[in-house]
Amino acid sequence: MSEKITTTGNDGAGIIVLGGGPAGIMAAGRAGELGAKTTLIEKNPRLGLKLLLTGGGRCNVTNSAGVKGFIAAFGKNGKFLYRALSVFSSRSLTGFLNSHGVPTRADPDGKIFPADDKAESVLGALSGYLRHGKIRVACGLGAAGILLKDGPEVEGVKLSDGSVLPGKRIIIATGGMSYPGTGSTGDGYAWAKQCGHTIVPLRPGLTALESDEPFIKDLQGLTLQNITIAILVNGRKAAAEQGDLLFTHFGVSGPKLLVMSGTAVDALKPGNTVELSLNLKPELPPGELTGAIQNFFSANGAKQFSSYLKEVLPASLAPVFERRCGIDHARQCASITGAERRRIADLFGDFRLHLTRPRPLREATVTRGGVSLAEINPLTMESRLVRGLYFCGEVLDLDGITGGYNLQEAFSTGYLAGQSAAAERGPDASP
Repeated sequence: MSEKITTTGNDGAGIIVLGGGPAGIMAAGRAGELGAKTTLIEKNPRLGLKLLLTGGGRCNVTNSAGVKGFIAAFGKNGKFLYRALSVFSSRSLTGFLNSHGVPTRADPDGKIFPADDKAESVLGALSGYLRHGKIRVACGLGAAGILLKDGPEVEGVKLSDGSVLPGKRIIIATGGMSYPGTGSTGDGYAWAKQCGHTIVPLRPGLTALESDEPFIKDLQGLTLQNITIAILVNGRKAAAEQGDLLFTHFGVSGPKLLVMSGTAVDALKPGNTVELSLNLKPELPPGELTGAIQNFFSANGAKQFSSYLKEVLPASLAPVFERRCGIDHARQCASITGAERRRIADLFGDFRLHLTRPRPLREATVTRGGVSLAEINPLTMESRLVRGLYFCGEVLDLDGITGGYNLQEAFSTGYLAGQSAAAERGPDASP
């Protein structure tokens, strides 16, 4: 599909899209569909490398949540997406895929996948969209910067080989900085900054967290199911979810933890203490939990305390819990005092782990931060600072929770950027 781009004479592109991920492909496809002469440039040998990794290759393309659900999934910046989601919604996306031979299915939790669970099928549909729009695609070609003229206004792209590709409109869809092996190496941030844009500090999103607790490696591979997980900042609850928690060689992970990780990442600053508080028995209120412990000890008075813990906790967690309690493992259950029983119950309800830092940005699911939304027109995705410059996808300061929200954001903002660029000057596009 890739073709050689000639940069001499009048062979410039009306629209140049930088980045061949979901946002860039959708932007180029929509512009081509509307009849605009469009060139898509991707530095990797092929399009959609990161898309092929999503959902473990199954590609959770979107979610069945309504617009309000999507807005909420992106937190304080979610309102920016109203226009993009109204122009190209999750229903629009599933309809688009179906029209290109890729039916979808929805899981009970709202996540939507291609029916065959293959990201390759989604990429095939997007590639077909490019062919239909007669998009010139150049893979294996890098960009070195954006060329501006007075106004300021875009006039082209400088390519990595030193040549120049003229273009009246440029769409930056280069993604974030997670999974750099797929090409997400932050190029778009540098180009945006070169054009005068503010970059909100970059940090990992939907990421695992590290802990310096000495027992972490002893728990590696353990999954605690359906517990309550809370993030405490200086002893105060900042976020909480109920679900599964996975212990790793460096700390903790798991779907619910990833959703809350942004709270921890933002709080992990000098002077703050950030902890994870685990309620290991959320089904039992504190009073009932103390009673349940007392009932066991009364019925099994001759058993050792260690035997009790092995019955109620996973094998690897039991000795760790025992050390935290400070109760000798050989003590008979009948000898444990009321104060000690309350200490055990308290630890079941509030087992804490000290958090030190997130995993590196390159390992994160998404990049938090990016091009400031205050400098982008949400009705068009055009820069408020430079005429003819558009942004879409993860390069923007937008990051949502897991569940297909981030891919939908890429498709929606890409579609709107391509549509606006094809119209040359969309509604309210003035800087």
